[in-house]
Amino acid sequence: MTKQHLFEACIFDFDGVIVDTAGYHYMSWRKLASQLGFEFTEEQNEEMKGISRMDSLDVVLDIGNITATQEEKIKLAKQKNDWYREYLSNVDESAILPGVYNFLTELSDANIPFALGSASKNAGFIIPKLGISHLFHTILDGNDTTRSKPDPEVFIKAAESMKKAPSRVVVFEDSYKGLVAAQSAGFMSCGVGDPMVLANADFVIPTFEKFSIEVLSNQIDELEK
Repeated sequence: MTKQHLFEACIFDFDGVIVDTAGYHYMSWRKLASQLGFEFTEEQNEEMKGISRMDSLDVVLDIGNITATQEEKIKLAKQKNDWYREYLSNVDESAILPGVYNFLTELSDANIPFALGSASKNAGFIIPKLGISHLFHTILDGNDTTRSKPDPEVFIKAAESMKKAPSRVVVFEDSYKGLVAAQSAGFMSCGVGDPMVLANADFVIPTFEKFSIEVLSNQIDELEK
């Protein structure tokens, strides 16, 4: 078995992995919090990495000690998302994080399939703006699942779409909960970001800069020794 075949497919989270839209999310949640009469900080925003929009709204409402009906929650979530999409209206390929495009094209050239598996309900809206939709075998976001991370539903569906066993698929995630989701279903996991925050990953990379199939295969080889 060659190193190139130590894995058979990849699944990528979206926010913080393919593109960094966390700032836009924070601006939108902060605007909503301000409208509701309280302050929402960047540190509090970190708590919402990898979870769904409605779960994120619950976090925000808890911070503000605000009780809302389900109908009110739906309206608040829509307002937040409307602001978020306004901020993203002019996003383009320049928003792709460093090294990502090169790694995706290397995978594509090597005929290694890869999918998007995100809790965001806006991934399908943003990906075409980045000009990389054609590279993905499958694009799954929060509109395609009923359970959010740390439930592994989105990753399992992505692997099934590529007809790959989780044990042969690498999931790239920037959140602790996303890594929990991947590992609970038997996927290999690569954290993207701070190794202190992502200590539960099989291995961690700071960014995709200088990252390649060879580097990934070497990492997996070390795991399997």
